[in-house]
Amino acid sequence: MTTPPPSLPARRDGAAPRVAEVFSAFLGLGLTSFGGPIAHLGYFREAFVVRRRWIEEAAYADLVALCQFLPGPASSQVGFALGVLRGGGLLGGLAAWAGFTLPSALLLAALALGAGAAPGPLAAGILHGLKLVAVAVVAQAVWGMARSLAPDRPRAGLALAALWLVVLAPGAGGQIGAIALGATGGLALCRGPAMPAGRSAVFPVSRRTGLVALALLLALFALPSGFPAGSTEAQGLAVFDAFYRSGALVFGGGHVVLPLLQSTLVAPGFVTADAFLAGYGAAQAVPGPLFTVAAFLGCVVQGTPSGLPGAALALVAIFLPGLLILLAALPFWDALRARPAAQAAMRGTNAAVVGILAAALYDPVWTSAVHSSRDMAVAATAFGLLTAGRAPPWLVVLATAAAGAALA
Repeated sequence: MTTPPPSLPARRDGAAPRVAEVFSAFLGLGLTSFGGPIAHLGYFREAFVVRRRWIEEAAYADLVALCQFLPGPASSQVGFALGVLRGGGLLGGLAAWAGFTLPSALLLAALALGAGAAPGPLAAGILHGLKLVAVAVVAQAVWGMARSLAPDRPRAGLALAALWLVVLAPGAGGQIGAIALGATGGLALCRGPAMPAGRSAVFPVSRRTGLVALALLLALFALPSGFPAGSTEAQGLAVFDAFYRSGALVFGGGHVVLPLLQSTLVAPGFVTADAFLAGYGAAQAVPGPLFTVAAFLGCVVQGTPSGLPGAALALVAIFLPGLLILLAALPFWDALRARPAAQAAMRGTNAAVVGILAAALYDPVWTSAVHSSRDMAVAATAFGLLTAGRAPPWLVVLATAAAGAALA
């Protein structure tokens, strides 16, 4: 009896149980994954590469590289693709997205509706502890990925070059340039034997589905209003368009989307400047993707839709373009990466991802969390528990949050 490849779903008892499994796994991450998109990629690696073995390390790195290339929230795109892979199609992707996104979206909507209170010193200490565990998670990801994806001099050199490029050119442009540098360097330096069968993750997305997703992505950019100016329907469409364009025109997601949201929501008067800043602050205190700030902002829109309908509209609008462009890319990505030249480019790109993660480990993850020797000790302890101790991530999250509260 042969063992299924790690990159393929091991269960054969129907799609419904696998979809439920996907939702349950991502719901746990949606409740505990603090630290922003880079930390989320570390959580995903530990949960789905190391522990559950849904996908191999190299295939996971390829997926991360693809999502870094595409506009939209990179960590949510990676999670959606993992759900598609494990759940056998679009339902699995939606289950992963819902599990990872809804906890923080509901918390932010509740805060916007007045259900939350300003955090005191104890809550601030817990939040600081959660930032420290993000340091350990990202460090673990960098350590593990460097050993497997940059094991020789050429790829280690590409990882260092990517790190320097990101440091010297911070922002999305530097990240995209580092990935392009890795791909170019891989073509020149990382030629090797073809990838063995079973190492690539074949996503169950047809080319027809990809083309339909691409057509829908473009069509939503050209939606005519069709409603009288000032009507509820016209404002609803305008709010949808503001969030949709913000989600479509940003690379890497996270904090990069905030200036776009400010220009498309505050300037036209959909959201007040005070409410916008309150939403930004609240988004730092919840797990999951920062794009869920849309749930807060949708709740506080001036006029209609607002409240929970506004939150739902904004949430769908900001995530939709990133998920559509991922669906459009996946079927063609599988065919492209099977070519020897593409494999060489991906070896270089995978090494570059290690450099990008290493740069992010310092800024913003380390710089925003470690402010004293005690903070460093807590982060190092969490790293030791995750690596040498093989402790479950959720337990390390709770322990580090408790340590942050005690230090407060």
